[in-house]
Parts: sequence; C-alpha cells; structure tokens
Amino acid sequence: MHLTLIGIGTGNPEHLTLQAIRALNAQDLILIPRKGEGKADLAELRRAICEDVLTAKTTRIVEFDLPVRDEATTAYRQRVDDWHDAIAESWQQALAPHPEATRVALLVWGDPSLYDSTLRIAARLDPAPTLEVIPGITSMQALTAAHAIPVNTIGGPFLVTTGRQLRENGWPEGVETLVVMLDSGGAFETVAADGVHIWWGAYVGMAEQITCEGPLVEIGKEIIALRAKARAQHGWIMDIYILRKTP
Repeated sequence: MHLTLIGIGTGNPEHLTLQAIRALNAQDLILIPRKGEGKADLAELRRAICEDVLTAKTTRIVEFDLPVRDEATTAYRQRVDDWHDAIAESWQQALAPHPEATRVALLVWGDPSLYDSTLRIAARLDPAPTLEVIPGITSMQALTAAHAIPVNTIGGPFLVTTGRQLRENGWPEGVETLVVMLDSGGAFETVAADGVHIWWGAYVGMAEQITCEGPLVEIGKEIIALRAKARAQHGWIMDIYILRKTP
C-alpha cells in the first residue's frame, strides 16, 4: 500500500497546495477519522475539502471512529503510545474491507511533520506502507499571517514548544520568542507576564478565526475568556500563540 499523508492547513480549502490537490485525486481511498459528536465539525471540514477538490470519480471516502485517549491511567508517554497503537489498529480495521485500495490518503491538519504524530502512527502499520508526505500550511504560519508579523526578531532564534512543556518546565533559558502549540488551555498564565507580548489566535485561517494581541499582563484573562466562549460555542478549539520578551 502507498500511504500519502496530506497536509491540509487549518481546514480552509484555499490552504491546499496544488501538490495536495493532485495527490488527493490520485488516491483509491481517503480515510476520514471521526472524533465524536463534540468534534463533528472536524470530520465535516475534511468532507468539505474532498467535495471541493475531488474530480476523480474512482476515489472513495471511508470514515472511521478515532479511539479516545485514556487520560486516567499510567504516565503521559505510555498513554500516548497506547493511544497511537489503538489508532493504528483502527486504520487497519477501516482498510481491511478494501484490499484492492493500493493508494490511500489521510488528511492531516497543518503539516504532518510539525507537532503531529501521524507519521509515528503510520510506522505501526503491518505490513509497512510506502509513505509519501505532502507538506501543508501550519497553524504557526497562519497565526503570523493573521497578525501580519514575522515570527522572529532580526537575527533572533525562536523555539516551538507545547503548552505541556511550558507549564511543566517554564520559559527555556536564553530564548526570546516562543511559539506555543497544543496547549490544553492557558499555559501562558504560568509565566511571569511583565515584559511579555502575546499574539494569540484560534481557528486561524478558518471562517471562525479569532485573534488577540497585546501585553500579556493586560490581555491574558481576556484570552482565557475568549477561548472558553469559543470552545463552548464550537465544541472544540484549536489555538496557538507566540510569546516574546520585550525590552
């Protein structure tokens, strides 16, 4: 099996590259995961993308239920490993009725190579597929575009990290600019807010996009409130932010 992982940006069909569109139309089968009723919009966005760009009449779409990660037992790394094993098994079960499908694709938010585990899950498949990766626009790119800013200062490096890392380990020594992804909510509240500027966005690049920026000490609480309201409204949230220490 030839498995193509296609970066689809943040769900906006206009974020698809020409390479991604060509790849989608070259598939026998496209897998679409369902994440439960509360996140039905995510599957619907993938369906809408396929409806927009698929012209090949022979490409079929197969949906499957994504396993839920167990948050109650074992250490974090073991929970993630077990979850990835379960997802790989769900892929195999979805593919089993379609042995004739030799070219299969999965649509991946953002880019499959930046803070995403689809490649690690694909490595668990047996037999191992031939892998192809189509890069996509990341939420980091969509965020900087939404705020019309560069991610770095002149000659300055930046660090891409997660909310969990920021919450557990604090601001890394010697780093001026942080890009924080995969935050379950408000990890920026754990850092000293004085002298820090934040550029925040949720659903960046989508019709539902919300952005907010300013000194963290002034707008941190506002972002928490915006985030909670948006999550309640949509049933899910994807947000990302940049933190920068200012002179």
